[in-house]
Parts: sequence; C-alpha cells; structure tokens
Amino acid sequence: MKLAEQFEMDEKYDEAYAEYRKELPHKSGDVELLTKLAHLALILNKKDEAKAYYGRMLEVDPANILAHEQLVDIYQNEDKFRYYLLRGNMHALQQQMGYAKSDYKKAIDNAKDNIEALPARYLYAGLCEGEEKYQEAIDAYLRIADDDDQNPLPYIKLAELYEKTEGIVSSIQILERGLKEGGFKAFEEILAGYYIRNSQPEKSLELTKSDLTKARALMDLGRNDEAFEILNKVKEQYKDQPLMHSLLAQYYFQKGIKDLAFAEIDEYEKLEPNSPLIYQMRALIYEDSGDSFNEHLNWGKYNILKGEKEVALNEYMTAYQFNNKDSELVETIAIQLEGLKDYTKACEFWERLIELEPKNSNALQKLAVFRDSIGDYAGAMDYMERLKEVDPSNQFVRDNYSQFQERAENGGGFVQFFKSIFGKRMG
Repeated sequence: MKLAEQFEMDEKYDEAYAEYRKELPHKSGDVELLTKLAHLALILNKKDEAKAYYGRMLEVDPANILAHEQLVDIYQNEDKFRYYLLRGNMHALQQQMGYAKSDYKKAIDNAKDNIEALPARYLYAGLCEGEEKYQEAIDAYLRIADDDDQNPLPYIKLAELYEKTEGIVSSIQILERGLKEGGFKAFEEILAGYYIRNSQPEKSLELTKSDLTKARALMDLGRNDEAFEILNKVKEQYKDQPLMHSLLAQYYFQKGIKDLAFAEIDEYEKLEPNSPLIYQMRALIYEDSGDSFNEHLNWGKYNILKGEKEVALNEYMTAYQFNNKDSELVETIAIQLEGLKDYTKACEFWERLIELEPKNSNALQKLAVFRDSIGDYAGAMDYMERLKEVDPSNQFVRDNYSQFQERAENGGGFVQFFKSIFGKRMG
C-alpha cells in the first residue's frame, strides 16, 4: 500500500493503480481501497472499471454517498434509468424524500422495459408507504404485482396496506389472488391467520398445517377439547411460543379453571411483557369472577398499552370507586391526570396518596411544586418541610428549600396570593 500511495503522490497513476489492484484479492471489502481504485480508474479513463468499484462499494456500504455521487455523474449522459435511480437513492439517504420520489418516477419513465423499471417501482412504493400515502403505495404495488408475478412480496405488502385502508376482507382477497394466480403456497399459512382474525375458523382449518393455528381455529369453533388435545401433544415443543400460553389460558378460562388460566397468562407475560393481551385476558377472568376492581384495573392497563390514555383513565377511575385505598392505583391516576395536564385534579390524588402513605416522598414533592405554582407558598413550604423530614438527603429539597422558604416568609401565602390578584380591583 505504501508503494501505491507513493506512486499516487508522484502522479504515476498507472503504477499506483496496478499496485492497489494487487491488494484487492486480500481486501475486496475494504471501502478505502475501493475508493482509491475507483478514483484512479476515472483518472485513467477506465470508466467501466470505476463503475464496478463504486458498485462494489455500495454492496459493502449501501449508504455511501460518495459512491452514489460518482455513479450519478458517470451515468448522467449514458444511462438515464440508472442515473435517476441512483440519484433517487442519494436523495433518500439525504432524507430528501420528495426529490427521491420524483427521481424514481423519472427512472421508471426511462426504463427500457417493465422488468428494468421494477427496482425503481419498489423503492417508490416503499417511500409512499413510509410517508403513509397508502393509496399511492397500493397503486405502485399493484403494478409491481403484474410485472413481477413470481415474487410474493407485492401481495404481502398489499395485504398489509389494505388492512390499514380498506379492511381485512380486502387483505384476504389479494392474498387469495396471489395463491391462485401466483401459486404462492406459503400464503396458505398467512391466509389461515387472516381467516382466524376475520372470524372464519373453518377456512383457517382447511388451510393451516400449524398445530397452534389448528388449535386456535378449533377453539373458535367451540371444539375446545379437540384443541386441548393438540395443545397437550405439542406443549413442550412450543413452550417458548406466546401463542401456546394464550391458547391454554383461553382453554382453562372457558373450562372455568381460573387458577390455571392465570398461570398461563403469567407464562405468556414472561415472553411478551408489553402485550396488551396480558391485561385483556386478566380483565375477562376478573369480570367473570365478579371482581370489578381488578377487572377495571386491568382494562386500564390494557388501554394504556393501546395508547388510549383517556379511556384508560376512565377505567382507573371506575376501579377507584370499588377500592379507594389502593395506593398504587391512586398514584397511577395522579400520573395519568398529570399526563393529560389536569394538574388540579392530579393534586387531589397526590393528597389522597399522602393519606395512604404519609412518607411518600414523590407525592410530597409533587404537592410542594403544585402549591408553589398556584401561589400558595405557605402550603408549599409545609410540604417541603414534611419532605425534608421524610427524606433529608433529597436532592429536590437541597436545590429548592431556600427559595421555597423565602417565598413563604415574604407573606406569599394563599390568602396573600388572592389579595395580590383581586385586591387592587376591589380597591
């Protein structure tokens, strides 16, 4: 390498190129070496070799901007399809998605036939999907499905997009088309899953070869004992599959064996700790048991994971009506109210938490901050004193005690606060 670099510095490009090429068999994936070879190939007017080196660079490092830029320059006047395709890639890497989409369209227009246009169509469809322009993506994938009829990917993408737009029936129809016209046997299992979700367990049972899908379909058909027989046979084989434990939980629940149902939900939670299904299953069992507190508590947790914060808060508040002494629930409600920016209502629950746990430092701090924010400096200082007593080394106390004390000593109590607002008007 040192000899090659010396030749390059001396502008002996032929010799440098030859020396660098000797290193290539040992460093075929070295981007620095490929860059030097590509650059020298351009200097020596070896354009085809430069293309090959820059192409290899993109195989090793697909996000390499330099390789894209150089190839764009090389292809500008000799191959418009590749020129626009590479320019689109470069713009996409630079997060200039509007320019990238425009380039991919131009690449499609400049392709010599539909097959050559496919890479640009796939990239264009992917950008539309990423921008949540689902109808544009659907139109692009439909065209791809016609031109790339040996590839199952367009049908899978269309199924996903239809579910987001037109619904699961349209997803099923496009997969059925792929199975019929493309002969994609792998679609049988995918369709079996869609049939289950669309309340068509009979069709699922006809297609699936999966033991777990068979068991699920049988349960949906009310043939629980047949399903359990399958699950029992494959329990050890699928013990690390969350679906196995959710199906067993469903079976035990339907049979009224609730302790075993809870045990299977616990196993499911170990494998899928953030799944809303955990709390949905528990809520249903508690509802069947007449335990309203735990029923609504679990529906609250379910809706939190689904992103439905207001619905979750309503469930938590309902649970609170059945048990207003559960400190964990009280704290959860206070936090949810803060998240919804209802600080006054949240304060009521922080106060309730202090009744239940007088030494709860988090609640004391929250109340000190709230009282201070509404001008009740004496009240804020009272909570600060209690916090200091409970947790003398508390960093919040260390950082803020003197300021709270100063405001309280300057007559900033709650009555003084109202006087400062309304006194001048009344005067």
